[in-house]
Amino acid sequence: MSAEGLAPAALPALQGLRVGFAGTPEFAQVALAAIVAAGAEVPLVLTQPDRPAGRGMRLQASAVKQLALQSALPLAQPRSLRLDGKYPEDAALAREALRAAALDVLVVAAYGLILPAWVLTTPRHGCLNIHGSLLPRWRGAAPIQRAIEAGDRETGITIMQMDEGLDTGAMLLKETTPISADDTTTTLHDRLATMGARLVVQALLFLRHGALQPMPQAEACANYAKKIDKTEAVLDWQQPAALLERRLRAFDPFPGGSTEFQGQPLKVWRARVLDESGGAPGTWLAAGEGRLVVACGEGTLELLEVQPPGGRRLTAREFLQRQPRSA
Repeated sequence: MSAEGLAPAALPALQGLRVGFAGTPEFAQVALAAIVAAGAEVPLVLTQPDRPAGRGMRLQASAVKQLALQSALPLAQPRSLRLDGKYPEDAALAREALRAAALDVLVVAAYGLILPAWVLTTPRHGCLNIHGSLLPRWRGAAPIQRAIEAGDRETGITIMQMDEGLDTGAMLLKETTPISADDTTTTLHDRLATMGARLVVQALLFLRHGALQPMPQAEACANYAKKIDKTEAVLDWQQPAALLERRLRAFDPFPGGSTEFQGQPLKVWRARVLDESGGAPGTWLAAGEGRLVVACGEGTLELLEVQPPGGRRLTAREFLQRQPRSA
């Protein structure tokens, strides 16, 4: 069902709808803020436990927890929701909290924990997921990154009715956005977060009025967007330049690209594909006069933004100006 047929302004706000929320990072925080702003009653927020982060590795609250505390929303941080898992006491407390919340629906966005069947069936209308791709194109943990890496021309948000499968539930609302030639995971993430927040409010309005029309996914079109691993950062110069350029955009901000320059590790953040060619893959065709150019398996890549160990991101010209004269 398209979200274009009914404008949110034509519908009443969400007052009186009991909406639980499960999410962790900024992508989810934007959606929670929109649900609160739309007037929904939020009797329970679930988010991941505080994690060590930063140079001091101090415990830090998730973006969703920070918003929940600011908005005085009831909060739970179970380590697991599996009653037969490693932390059954956490799951039992979460079950009590969910039952006590008497939810009409639970909205889930980048939560990070698998929802067992008992969670999916506790809210009156089940659980709605904000998924950062046009299902069933990319299911799994990294749909934004994999869409850029694959060279997809568009992506979007799907609001999905959750079931026990991995992003296999019926689709409720969809909205698309083009992937531009300079989009990174950072830019696309921010655009999709805003889109997802708006679309989930529409879905809740539709739900309230019985206007949602579930549509099954086409299994034959599904792909798995596996989680990004830091080992993927290593640039394999045997690969086509166009693929490497897309991977750099997909892996910004994590884990970036990595290679070696004059025997030292070098992070690569931004590049462009050149028409020129020549040299075996991995050959530095230019490493001076403000340019860093490398031969690839197909085509040539010019590195535009790099980062030396312990330093900040630099343009190729800035980086080369800091190299010893003997280089």
